[in-house]
Amino acid sequence: MSYLDMLRSSAAQSGNIVCMGLDPVLSVLPESSEGVRERISSYFSDIFHRMRLEGMVPAAFKPNIGYYASLDSPRDEDFSGSLALADILDMLGTFFPGIPVILDSKRGDIAKSSDNYAEEAFSCWRTDAVTISPYMGRDSVLPFAREDKGVYILNRTSNPGAAEVQNMVTMDAVDEKELYPMYIAMAHRIAHWASEHPGLGAVVGATSMKELGEIAAYYSDREIPMLIPGVGSQGGSATDVMGSLKQNGYPLELARINSSSGLTHPWKKGAAPDDWLERVMASIHALFEEASIDG
Repeated sequence: MSYLDMLRSSAAQSGNIVCMGLDPVLSVLPESSEGVRERISSYFSDIFHRMRLEGMVPAAFKPNIGYYASLDSPRDEDFSGSLALADILDMLGTFFPGIPVILDSKRGDIAKSSDNYAEEAFSCWRTDAVTISPYMGRDSVLPFAREDKGVYILNRTSNPGAAEVQNMVTMDAVDEKELYPMYIAMAHRIAHWASEHPGLGAVVGATSMKELGEIAAYYSDREIPMLIPGVGSQGGSATDVMGSLKQNGYPLELARINSSSGLTHPWKKGAAPDDWLERVMASIHALFEEASIDG
């Protein structure tokens, strides 16, 4: 199954286009005397069991590797964070077979270095897709293009500082006769790469609706998967994103609307309240309704 087919299949299976971010923050987990690995694994195990019980299946998952690696202490031979990530990936394969897992690592280097980062995502962690930076160009991006794997290239990101670089006007590398905002020039480049390597897609934030609409319109007939972060705590709206995708004719089954802390710890700060699991499930239910492909 190609990655594009995997996206279509998982959207049909789940009935939504939600991507559930899995980014652990120890300070918001229930208080416990357990170690780092045990606390994280137990927390997400409780969530996954409840999701399965209620028939709640997202269309993708996205762990950010930095949240796990930062909990390691390699020089002390402590890999608690990475082992927790391994536990979670194993659980996803058991609880949610067929649902793509995107490793959010935003790697970007050249030649063999990029090839090593691709091996990290696809062979070491055995995930289905990865996020990468395109700043170093074709020889940085294409080592990630693997058969049956997805690659989400940073296009127009959701962070407040994105416009400082991504909205600069530049000569388009594909259409050298025109000037475009960099995010449009990058969309042209991503589409060019994807025409040779299906499965290459784009990260486009939910916090800048004008840019999202322009990019969605351009990708509407090009089969470019879109990973759309920024919903929830960053201020983006899944309802607005769904409206923009539909208005611009973008195929919903190829999009994934991501929310991380807004789903897994919606209270944001402080130890988890007694009803933490109920609050997590309420947030998941709400996003599933907003990002339903049947709505």
